[in-house]
Amino acid sequence: MEIMISLSKSGRAQTLLADESKLGFGKIFSDHMFSMRYNEGKGWHSPRISAYAKFEIEPSALCLHYAQLIFEGLKAYRGEDGTLYLFRHRENIRRFNTSAQRLCMPTIEEGLFEEALFKLVRCDREWVPHSLGSSLYIRPTMAATEPQLGVHSSNEYLFFIITSPVGAYYASGFAPTKIYVEEEFVRAAPGGTGFCKAAGNYAASLLASQKAMEKGFTQVLWLDALEKKFVEEVGTSNIFFLIDDELITPPLSGTILPGITRDTVIQLARFFGMKVVERRISIAEIIAANRAGRLKEAFASGTAAVVSPVGLIHYKGEDHIINGGELGEFTRKLYDEIVAIQYGRQEESFGWRVQVP
Repeated sequence: MEIMISLSKSGRAQTLLADESKLGFGKIFSDHMFSMRYNEGKGWHSPRISAYAKFEIEPSALCLHYAQLIFEGLKAYRGEDGTLYLFRHRENIRRFNTSAQRLCMPTIEEGLFEEALFKLVRCDREWVPHSLGSSLYIRPTMAATEPQLGVHSSNEYLFFIITSPVGAYYASGFAPTKIYVEEEFVRAAPGGTGFCKAAGNYAASLLASQKAMEKGFTQVLWLDALEKKFVEEVGTSNIFFLIDDELITPPLSGTILPGITRDTVIQLARFFGMKVVERRISIAEIIAANRAGRLKEAFASGTAAVVSPVGLIHYKGEDHIINGGELGEFTRKLYDEIVAIQYGRQEESFGWRVQVP
């Protein structure tokens, strides 16, 4: 299918990106968006890039009632010479299609998805920030649009991609965060949709996150749904613990998101010669390791923040300080390495960075 392009330059980029330190996250949107429609029996059709604008859907659209909606998150980066890059975007495409299959939604041909990403970024290249740490956040989304109140998978869908120039994800910058261990609510259960980027997963996490923030914590550390003792995710990210000389992270058992940054961290850590173990780890083991001085560092990983050091874990009314509340050496090394690759500042042998043609 040919992607129809209708350019509409607003002239806002120069003004809104004048001070990139004030961009924040997900508050500003670029000039253009990609969209296409799906109808049963016809398949995907009418792909186009046009001006960022509102959608019109029926009040009875299935996505508004039964949460048949998925999304992804990736970034475009500007190198020092102005070259634009994507980082492991094909993994995002594959994960998007995995989410689609789980929610009974149509998949998208990878080549078309990639072409849409490239062309949209090229159309809005002036919206890609220049400073290190800032980037153009890309949000592909699919929503069920059939106007029908019966509970079933839709026969109509809207797929769209919007972009947003962003600065640092956390307002406090690259500093250790404080996380709260959630013991009442759970994020996902075995057999559910925890491994998908489905909208319902995030809606279910809001109350616990809100309560944690009201208590002064940055994120929630989720425990497993069955026994509420094994660590799963932290907020919107995967979690890692450096105990002795072993990097430990929970396994992909269907209840946590298979993070692309998570996989990047695992591959880089092994490349550095570190032992990496994917296994179940209880909050009790983590607290005991910290008390014994064996927990050297803890950090979260995700597209938005890359890696976020954890300086404190609050569990059962007690604060547990990690690494003196300071940024760990290994966490810093990982962040620097990943960022250098993303922005084209050093060579890499993994094939992760792709130049936008």
